[in-house]
Parts: sequence; C-alpha cells; structure tokens
Amino acid sequence: MIPLSHPTSLAKTFGVASCRAVARRRRTAKADASHCPAFTKTKLKMNLFNEQNPAAFTLIEMIVVMLIIATLAALFMGAATSVFDRARRAQAKNDVIQIVTAINAYYTEYGRYPVASTITTDAFYGTLPTGVVLTSGCANAGTNDLLFNILRGLDTTNNLRGIVFLSPNGAKNTIPPRGGVSQRVGTIGQYFDPWGSPYAIEIDSNYDGSASSPYSSEGGSAGVFKGSSDILSW
Repeated sequence: MIPLSHPTSLAKTFGVASCRAVARRRRTAKADASHCPAFTKTKLKMNLFNEQNPAAFTLIEMIVVMLIIATLAALFMGAATSVFDRARRAQAKNDVIQIVTAINAYYTEYGRYPVASTITTDAFYGTLPTGVVLTSGCANAGTNDLLFNILRGLDTTNNLRGIVFLSPNGAKNTIPPRGGVSQRVGTIGQYFDPWGSPYAIEIDSNYDGSASSPYSSEGGSAGVFKGSSDILSW
C-alpha cells in the first residue's frame, strides 16, 4: 500500500504509470495502423502490378511450343508428299499397262497396229519435251489424242468396228490437266499422267521387232527396245 502521507509520491507514481500506459497504447495503435489498408495502399498497388500470373506462358515456353508444332507439321507434310507420290506412280504404272494392253488388243483384232497407213517407220504419239528429238527411223504421228481416239472407238476410220479398247477416266480440271483424258480447249482428248504431262507412246509400226527410244532403254541408256518392248509407253 502507498501511504496517504506521501501525496507527491502517489502522484508521481500514478503519473509515471499513466504515461507508460499511454506510451504503450500509442505504440500498439501505431503497430495496428500498419496493417490498415489506408496506410499500405501504395504498397498494395505495387504488389498487384509486380505479381506474375502463374497460368500465363513465358516467351521461352511459347517458342518451344511453336518449334514443336513446326517440326510435327514438317514431318506430316513429308509423309503426305511421299504417300501422294507413291499413289501417282501406281496410277501411272496402271495407265501404261492398260495402254499397252489396248494396243495389243487392237493388233489382235485388226492384224496391225493403230497407226496411219502413211507411216512406214516406227510411230511416235505424244509431245516431246523441249530439246528432245526423235531418233532416226521414227516418225511423229501427232499428239496422243489421235491414238486414243482410235482406241476409244471415236475414230471409226482407223477403228472400223468402233470397238472400245480403252476407256480412261476424265482428267482433273487443272492447268495442266492431270490423271486422265483432258476436256480443256487446246488439249481435248489427250491422255495426261498424274503429274500433268501427256503420255508418250512409240509403236513398232514397221514390224521389225524393235522400237527406238528418245529417252533411256531397259538397260539404262538410250538405244533400241526389242522383243516384248515393241510398244513403248511412258
């Protein structure tokens, strides 16, 4: 207990205690105020602008994804091109077999090849590439539509019975036509391969058992085809 006879000591004692309590309350209020949004508004704004969204892609991640997609696309395009090329080769091989079969069937029916009687040498039907010339002993019989009109039964002068030895599909309406008989002005009736070039056919119309080739022979060099190669189609 504090003696009543010492009021000064009592005042001093309570005064000091009161000041200490006020100081403690001020410090506590100041500490509490530091958590108030009013005092940290600027700091919060800075944090909002600096915060990174974890769901977003970085530039490096985007580049990696784009490289992966480009690689997969290149692989797919290469595989697709290879498949399309094999399909074209298969179609061209089938077309050539049918052409040779039709010409031989014509020979069986009429006893001669479908060549104009005015040609006494080997006959070439088609369009020669630039710079390629026919070998000696081979005459240019014209574009291949003249031959295929005979085999399709459209030329009854050279196919008196109008027999259809060959019935190819129509070509795709492209420039140039591809994969069939063209219906475009300027190339009507010509038979085009899957790459857009007209088929070239050479026939042993002088019946000497051989046919010369302006390209390469079965042995790999330009020369003469004999025996079973009396009809060339390429």
